[in-house]
Amino acid sequence: MSAPLPRETRSFDTAHIGRRVLVYDAVESTNTLGAALGASDPDASGLVLIADHQFAGRGQYGRTWVSRPGSSLLMSVVLRPPPAIRRPVVLTTWVAVAVADAVFALTGAQARIKWPNDLLIDGKKICGILIEQTSSGDGTIAVAGLGLNLTQTADEFAQANLLTATSLHAVSGGSYDSRSAAEVVVGALDREYARLLAGNRTGVEAGWKRRIGLLDRAVRVELVGGALTTGRLLDMSFDGLELEDAAGFVRVVPPESVSHLWPV
Repeated sequence: MSAPLPRETRSFDTAHIGRRVLVYDAVESTNTLGAALGASDPDASGLVLIADHQFAGRGQYGRTWVSRPGSSLLMSVVLRPPPAIRRPVVLTTWVAVAVADAVFALTGAQARIKWPNDLLIDGKKICGILIEQTSSGDGTIAVAGLGLNLTQTADEFAQANLLTATSLHAVSGGSYDSRSAAEVVVGALDREYARLLAGNRTGVEAGWKRRIGLLDRAVRVELVGGALTTGRLLDMSFDGLELEDAAGFVRVVPPESVSHLWPV
């Protein structure tokens, strides 16, 4: 099947992300399309894809992502990241921190990161993130997808039985469209990606820790495979989560081995 034709091509004044932007009325999935374009175009790194509607959008663990056409910013970024920042935890953190900064710029509201890939405001989900990677003959292609709720009302979420979801409009009462929201989001993504490329991972980690908001608190950790552990979260970085048990023993848990993280 041939790739759909974009409705519009844009370009943002950025260094790495969004110098080429393709806008579509509808696609199967911006992540699926991004993977295909990344594999066929060696110069696709930094390409941004935006769609008004997705027929088969998806989230973490194969969950489907459904939104009314035009009500959300449905976007994917195609990358060929260097090995130092190719890890899923680094790419997920990059998107989460950048989008949280964009949400604050757009609404004045502080978004919290719910491990590993959701953004919440007052306990309600406003954005989901999905990182997917494939290998090609000339390197690794990473596609960073996000769905940011823009215009849905509280009544609309209630009618859809999405009582734990919210949107920029529901949070602030303001009016939003995907074009203006995309400009703010892409700008934040570009700034944070530049920091990672420059080797400044500590700045991105700091935003991650602050928006996770669980340092020095008792937490419950679900590991990949389903095992559970608890402890006090002393610190966290891309190198690992430092958990102190009741006896004072500290263990370091690699972030890729953590499925979920909750306060006790």
